[in-house]
Amino acid sequence: MRYDVVVIGAGAAGLSAATVLARARRSVVVVDAGEPRNASAQHVHGFLSRDGVEPARLLADGRSEMLGYGGQLLDDRVTSIERCENGFVVHARNSAFSTRAVLVATGLRDELVPIPGLREQWGIDVLHCPYCHGYEVRDTPIAVLGGDNRPFTLHQAALIRQWSPDVIFFPNGIELSEQDRRTLTARGIHIDEEPVTHIVVDAGHVRGVALRDGRLVPRQTIFVGPTFVPRDELLRQLGCTVGDADWVTVDPTGLTSVTGVWAAGNVVDSPAQLIGAAAAGSKAAIAINHYLLAQDIDHAIA
Repeated sequence: MRYDVVVIGAGAAGLSAATVLARARRSVVVVDAGEPRNASAQHVHGFLSRDGVEPARLLADGRSEMLGYGGQLLDDRVTSIERCENGFVVHARNSAFSTRAVLVATGLRDELVPIPGLREQWGIDVLHCPYCHGYEVRDTPIAVLGGDNRPFTLHQAALIRQWSPDVIFFPNGIELSEQDRRTLTARGIHIDEEPVTHIVVDAGHVRGVALRDGRLVPRQTIFVGPTFVPRDELLRQLGCTVGDADWVTVDPTGLTSVTGVWAAGNVVDSPAQLIGAAAAGSKAAIAINHYLLAQDIDHAIA
């Protein structure tokens, strides 16, 4: 099967791109492994006109729109991409496609510190993005938990104070400088340096943070700074350039260093929220269509 474009990943970036391409009357198939990053989240916020919708509903509507314009969708996992004379061959577990261009929109995974209770409550009462969920937990007792992502966590601790006057920061192994302490204290944030042993959960919700000295600090919401790990194996296999921060680099349209290969969303942009990922997918789709147009013109002249 040959397509103009194969899109890998049916999240906001991938579906947005596929819809734009299908509307441009390009043959496009989206291949998706069924592992959305926000699967555990209860609602979507910050997405104009879709505030409060369940993530699964948003993606289902996006799939329906894309299919309605003639795009195709395959539930499968892409295992490799190889370059060929006329583009690429995309290999999935149960199928293979030839294509003129590829868009990788496989997202990232969030690695949390190994504290019992965190992963179980991820997306419920354990959160990382205050712009996505801060308003919903406003004025509740909030804990910010330190982890491997030091810069993100310290920024997060100072930021969370905008949503609640009751914020406690547990460095949990992060060494604080005097400037760090002054910043957090000036923001009205209490610092508790006792190591965290586990998160106390009751009736499906966080009730507090248990510390090594035996204390239980009552909290209703916990913010953490995950380590963001891009699902960029396919891009690296193709030899796409990786930058100093160890992320695949792209131009403003999402074009990688490999001609004909684009990437959009969290796979190359960890801060991207859903609305930003969707916008990146749309921008990449337009660039891909222009790339294909140039090929069409050359072929027609020849």
